[in-house]
Amino acid sequence: MVYGRLGSLEVGDGFPVRIAGVINVSPESFYKGSVVLGFDEVRNRALKMISEGCDLIDVGGRSTAPYLNTEIGVDEEVRRVINAVKIIRELTDLPISVDTFRAKVAEEALKVGADVINDVTGLRGDEDMLRIIKDYQPSLIVCARGTKPVTQGVEPVERVLSALKETLNVLEKIGYDLNRVVVDPCIGFFRYQEIPWYVWDLKVLANLRRFNVLGRPIAVGVSRKSFIGILTNREKPEERLYGSLALTSVAILCGAHLIRTHDVLPTKDVIRAIEGFKKYGVNLHIIYK
Repeated sequence: MVYGRLGSLEVGDGFPVRIAGVINVSPESFYKGSVVLGFDEVRNRALKMISEGCDLIDVGGRSTAPYLNTEIGVDEEVRRVINAVKIIRELTDLPISVDTFRAKVAEEALKVGADVINDVTGLRGDEDMLRIIKDYQPSLIVCARGTKPVTQGVEPVERVLSALKETLNVLEKIGYDLNRVVVDPCIGFFRYQEIPWYVWDLKVLANLRRFNVLGRPIAVGVSRKSFIGILTNREKPEERLYGSLALTSVAILCGAHLIRTHDVLPTKDVIRAIEGFKKYGVNLHIIYK
């Protein structure tokens, strides 16, 4: 049985698929509909997500889209993030995750009430991040970002597994409790000439259950991403909701334990429908070859 905790939230086999609602305070973000600026906008968006049934709120102060130039100073990211975390913490006891790979941002966010660090670099973006983890002991969502070069013929799933194992091994070496780690295959971030990124992402989604060998719950974020735009011929993220919900359904059927989304209410309905199907419908087992 796969089991983990993100703050007070239990995640894994035997629990409902959890929802992380995304709040971006970064104007550079690829999906402008996710961006909120100022006290009232952050507060209202958080209250809306809470009322719609999110289990965790994920705050981002800097866009991490791999195809955009979104560099900002660390002090600006700190300012954006801690302001949002303070506002949200006053509204709810739900776990708050901060989407950052910078140690200073993580530390300041944890000081004002964040529970989880969501690091898209797999803890490789800032060498000081491990110190923050040891000192503050937050829960973690770690993405697959390996250090080994890609070799010809290496399948996406093997590459992602290898990257996640590297990060988990680093955490084990510092004595971190892996029960507080959720892994993320980093949909949308692997972009190599050898294989189109949208093919890579689809192969990973179809094979999510193979990540169970890691013994950690699996988080998936497909919400409005560019590979959905390619598949549906929808250039604008604002037009990608239906494609996002379709592939969210696939992710749940293939074993995702947590869904990161900009759209809490429709995602909640998808989860209820798919969980009903899994409980009362046929025993569906998807195998990709």
